[in-house]
Amino acid sequence: MFQNLPQVTKNILLLNIAFFVASLILRSQGLDLEMTLGAHYINSPFFEPYQVVTHFFMHDSGNFLHIFFNMWLFVMLGAYLENIWGPKRFFIFYLVSAMGAFALYNMIGFIEIMQLKSMLAKEFDLEQFDYFLKHSVNLNSDLVGQINAYISENDIRVSPKLENYLQKSITPMVGASGGVFGIMTAFAILFPNTEFRIYFVLPVKAKYLVSAYVLWELYLSFQNPTGDNVAHLAHIGGALAGAIMVLVWRKQDRSNFW
Repeated sequence: MFQNLPQVTKNILLLNIAFFVASLILRSQGLDLEMTLGAHYINSPFFEPYQVVTHFFMHDSGNFLHIFFNMWLFVMLGAYLENIWGPKRFFIFYLVSAMGAFALYNMIGFIEIMQLKSMLAKEFDLEQFDYFLKHSVNLNSDLVGQINAYISENDIRVSPKLENYLQKSITPMVGASGGVFGIMTAFAILFPNTEFRIYFVLPVKAKYLVSAYVLWELYLSFQNPTGDNVAHLAHIGGALAGAIMVLVWRKQDRSNFW
């Protein structure tokens, strides 16, 4: 089966597996690749421009199901689309979907962090604190311990606002889910009546299954359940970017587009 995969699908699959294995190996050596290559909010002290691309090859190294389900859906649906579109169009589509996920996730996060910064700046020297986070913190050591030591040394009051700011600044977004949601949405638009079997029994058409999944992600993005570290907005962003691209391409070339 692997040898029969189209080229772009195969290469992206291999890259995701390689990054996942590297994360496991380096974590055992005390190096956190997810913090370095995962996507932080653009106004986080830990953001680097290369993370815009590297984050969608990274997955949670402590959760095998994360990469398994992402790659299962990617191969199952992505290979089908690549065979229809060709490698160039499919690669562009995947890249734009992943970027769309990053853009929406960051747009909302940027606003939230700016609001928190505005409030925290009235309580202590936030600029100096951000400088410490960006230039003095060792990402491969006890991150929480380093931050707590700085807070204690500088008599900074730990408030819910500060905890929220640190969580948003430190936690990176990882995973191919944005691109996968774009692929799922494209497939549902192009082949709406294709049936999938839930739990191998219940047949559900693609247009209903994908629509329900996207709406569920939208609901969760507003609910923001406690302990939920899934980037639901990134999923919505990938789905939106994928839908827009398919609809635009189909309108431009109706005679030669599925």
